[in-house]
Amino acid sequence: MEYILHLETSTKACSVALSCDGKLVACKESLTDAYAHSESLTTYIQQVMKESGIEMKHLNAVSVTSGPGSYTGLRIGVSTAKGLCYALGIPMIAVDSLVSMATLAKDKYPNQNLCALIDARRMEVFSAIFSPELELIKPISADVLEDENVYANFEPFVYFGDGANKMEAHWKNRNCNIDTEIHASAKGQITIAYHKYQTAAFENVAYFEPFYLKDFVSTQKKS
Repeated sequence: MEYILHLETSTKACSVALSCDGKLVACKESLTDAYAHSESLTTYIQQVMKESGIEMKHLNAVSVTSGPGSYTGLRIGVSTAKGLCYALGIPMIAVDSLVSMATLAKDKYPNQNLCALIDARRMEVFSAIFSPELELIKPISADVLEDENVYANFEPFVYFGDGANKMEAHWKNRNCNIDTEIHASAKGQITIAYHKYQTAAFENVAYFEPFYLKDFVSTQKKS
């Protein structure tokens, strides 16, 4: 049996999950307005392992959010993952945060385009849009959503993530729908991480760095 520990820290959500052979075993997560990863992540790891009855020495790999997202959150998640991998002598797997969310959304909306949004303050977001088959149809980018008709060529779509709420009023008359229940979660990493484990798609623990995606591109309508 292959046990993988999954860490999600790219947004305000702090989430830890354990999977066995690509199936969820246990999960502990919280959503708050404050970034509490430094206080909660280690505790959640301990709680998940205790709940599952699995010892740390039985882990086969650790997967972690690679970004984009919160600079501090990503640093904490990656540092924790590296520490575990070094201590246990196991590989590290990186999973894109937007792809992880889209994977969760696909189960709920199998026939719609999926717009994943991570809040990056003001009207700024990290975003990507996927087809129903999870093919990337709008590349991952950092955008300033000043145009009410931005991403119109991808309609209809469902949008979600902690960057979605601030767009609800702006997009209310468009052919798209918000789902406030879909958010960054370690559970979204499970299928992706298990496939990467089976194909040995591991990261170099010493040199791996998160994908911060700093530059924002304005989507304001041109006159």
